[in-house]
Formats: sequence, C-alpha cells, structure tokens
Amino acid sequence: MKTVLITAFEPFEGEAINPSWEAVKVLHQREVGGARVVACRLSCVFDLSLEQLYRAMAEWQPEVVIAVGQAGGRADISVERVAININDARIPDNRGNQPIDTPVVENGPAAYFSTLPVKALVQALRVAGIPAAVSQTAGTFVCNHVMYGLLHRLHQQGDAVRGGFVHIPYSPEQAAHHPSEPSMPTSLVTTALEVMIKQSLVQQGDVSVTGGALH
Repeated sequence: MKTVLITAFEPFEGEAINPSWEAVKVLHQREVGGARVVACRLSCVFDLSLEQLYRAMAEWQPEVVIAVGQAGGRADISVERVAININDARIPDNRGNQPIDTPVVENGPAAYFSTLPVKALVQALRVAGIPAAVSQTAGTFVCNHVMYGLLHRLHQQGDAVRGGFVHIPYSPEQAAHHPSEPSMPTSLVTTALEVMIKQSLVQQGDVSVTGGALH
C-alpha cells in the first residue's frame, strides 16, 4: 500500500490552536484513496521543522508529501505553486528566531515549483464544492521554509515522490477573535485534504487551465 505523509504545524503567533494540525491529525493512519495516511506535527521553528520533516520522510517513505499550514486572512484552500530560497521573518518563530534575508538552503536554486498537480487539485476541490485557488506565494516564514526544504530534498533524491504545500484559512474559533477575517470549518478542511490526497495519487500530469493572478 502506498503512503501519503501529511504535515501540519503547532500554534504560533499567540494562537491557541493551529487549524492545520486540527484538520490533519484526524487522518493519521486512515486509508484514503487506497493509500495509508500518516500525519506529522512540525514545530513552527526554522531549521527544526525541516529536521522533523526529513525524519518523518525517512521513517515512512511516502509516495506523496503534502505540507499544510495556516494562512490567516485567506478565504480559500490555497494550493501553493512555488517556494523561494529565502527566509525573511516578519515575526519570530516559536523559539525566538527571526532570520532576515537568509537562504533556506545555502547555494540552492532561487525557487522550486511544487511537484503536486496544483491546478488539478484546485479543480477537484471546486468540483467538490470547496473554495480553492492557486497561490503564487507561500510567504517567507516557516511555511515557505518547509516547502522549499521539502522540494529541495525531493530534488536531491531524484525519485518520483510528489510534494508541495497547502495553506488553509483560520478556523471559525480563531476568526471569532479576528473580526471580519474569513474562516473555514476544520471538518471541511479535512475533507479538502482527502480530495487532494486522492487526486494526487491518480493524477499523472497537471491540467491546462488558468490559475494565474494579475498581482
């Protein structure tokens, strides 16, 4: 049986929860799309998060890796297209680190594209009635750090493992403390992850539909 590794983060920036982990943890050891799903919670800490990710990848030997993170203010499930080789932290991470203009990987490429079928995932989510969009930036905090580090490791390994990153909105419980900010129920995010897992396992290439942005 194939294995899909799903990662999420601990809470950060004073939040009591991180909806990424709340949505991901219920999938641990479940079968989705004929594959076993394993979940791993990452620290919201530069470098340490990648160490934890690499250990999980070595332990589980997944065919697909989907990293998930919170993006307060976004209304859709955001499937990230690209990760850039820069750390530029607006706030400190959970251990007080605040790197500014440092590379994720010294002498690494400027960027990596997701190897997930990004547009096909967005399309599948919309067909399922779940708001979704292609995102052109994963930010410059720990989410982008993890996405770039994941894709760099997969590039080094040179195998057929697919990987990428997905941002999700606040949960309703969080949005109650952030007036006017959009939210999405955790149960719907979990359903979205199941849709993306299934699509990632069967989709050979990506679909040729628009997913661009004007700005």
